[in-house]
Amino acid sequence: MLTAHRIALDPNDEQSTYFAKSCGVARFAYNWALAEWSRQYEECKIDPAKQKPSETSLRRLLNSIKREQFPWMLEVTKNAPQMAIIQLGKAFKNFFAGRAKYPQFRKKGMNDRFTLTNDQFEVAGTQIRIPNLGWVRMRESLRFTGKILSAVISRIADRWFVSITVDTPDIPVARKTDNHVVGVDLGISAMATLSTAEKIVGPKPHQVLLRRLRSLSKALSRKTKGSRNREKAKIKLARLHARISNIRLDAIHKFTTGLVNRFSTICIENLDVRGMVKNRRLARSISDMGFREIARQLEYKAARNGIKLVVADRFFPSSKTCSNCGHVLVELPLSTRQWNCRMCGMLHDRDINAAKNLAALAVSSTVEACGGSSSGHSNVSCGETAPVKQEVNINSYL
Repeated sequence: MLTAHRIALDPNDEQSTYFAKSCGVARFAYNWALAEWSRQYEECKIDPAKQKPSETSLRRLLNSIKREQFPWMLEVTKNAPQMAIIQLGKAFKNFFAGRAKYPQFRKKGMNDRFTLTNDQFEVAGTQIRIPNLGWVRMRESLRFTGKILSAVISRIADRWFVSITVDTPDIPVARKTDNHVVGVDLGISAMATLSTAEKIVGPKPHQVLLRRLRSLSKALSRKTKGSRNREKAKIKLARLHARISNIRLDAIHKFTTGLVNRFSTICIENLDVRGMVKNRRLARSISDMGFREIARQLEYKAARNGIKLVVADRFFPSSKTCSNCGHVLVELPLSTRQWNCRMCGMLHDRDINAAKNLAALAVSSTVEACGGSSSGHSNVSCGETAPVKQEVNINSYL
């Protein structure tokens, strides 16, 4: 199993300068290769006899010309430009497979990172050895054991991090035998509502720090471009964005770990977050909750701990179905947070009712695990993903 461990670095000024140069070389190589790829591809359209561009040919071309045209590339590790072009090749492979959009040029300050292969660095305790630089202090030691595959050094705000990928041994985990099942309904007012009637209120860091964020953004816009004061303002704003992200990730990690430790079967919805954020009135609140990140963490944590993860179909009417008698409403506006069932008369809290329906769906999927799945849901165990549809009615999920 591939596991990545991100560790904060504690470099001195010389080491930070080297990291910045390496990021610049990687960014330049990526952008140069992207422009060259596009140019060669257009030439192939005119003359089909010419060879189509590829990641391998571009790496060879850069190696043949960099000593004459880009001698400053030799100041940093050779991995920085080479791995950047390899990543461009993967980006084009995803584009041609329909999994991603056409690759875009990398920007300074947004894509500050470079990659090292496992033969170019060494980890010992709380230190990592970088080629042409030496040993750099890490804030903690590597937590995982196994074969080290690669390392990515990146900058977030004014701090440097290394993300080390380790191929850890697959330890067989016995699946929990208890019948603790939970349905998880994700929302805006509460980050998640469980079928046990528990409501987990998210920290909403973006909303809490929005006034400070606007103030720093306004201060940055008033600074003269190219001035030292503008650079200081950019760092302050970047630090605040990093703080918001860290608060959100910390809350999500604690929430998902708690679910995996408590329950043997978890059921969530397959939400179309990309479609949901198109609602301009709710986009900020939806993004502040991190729905996609919650699903991603539950997927890999369930696989590691032997938990069954059931992902309900995107159009499963969890909110509109009475959890007591099964009656399904035709419409349920988003503003309606409580409703009475016309068939059995039960009063429902919208979110708790949806969570109970998801829990019932998880139970039925467990019973039908050996056979075909029923309509309206998909059976998913140990972190597998459900089929994706493109349309979504936002009122059905919140």
